[in-house]
Amino acid sequence: MKTVPIKALALMAASGLLFGCATVKQSDLDEVRAIAEKAAADAAAANQAAASAQSSADAAMDAASSAKAQSAETEMKIDRMFKKAMYK
Repeated sequence: MKTVPIKALALMAASGLLFGCATVKQSDLDEVRAIAEKAAADAAAANQAAASAQSSADAAMDAASSAKAQSAETEMKIDRMFKKAMYK
């Protein structure tokens, strides 16, 4: 006897869940899609900016390394000249 009301209640709850919660509008989906596409475009732009910054940093590192090597070479020349002058 008690199984009939429970089955009816379960059937009503299931139909309420299936039909009552399925209210997604196309405009809401379009808005979410537009936000996702904008986020993807922003991420791609950030990735490109990061690649450009990395390229600039690599170029700066190469220039600094070259300047350091030239500085070391100049320092060695000055040391040789100083030693040469001291021996005279």
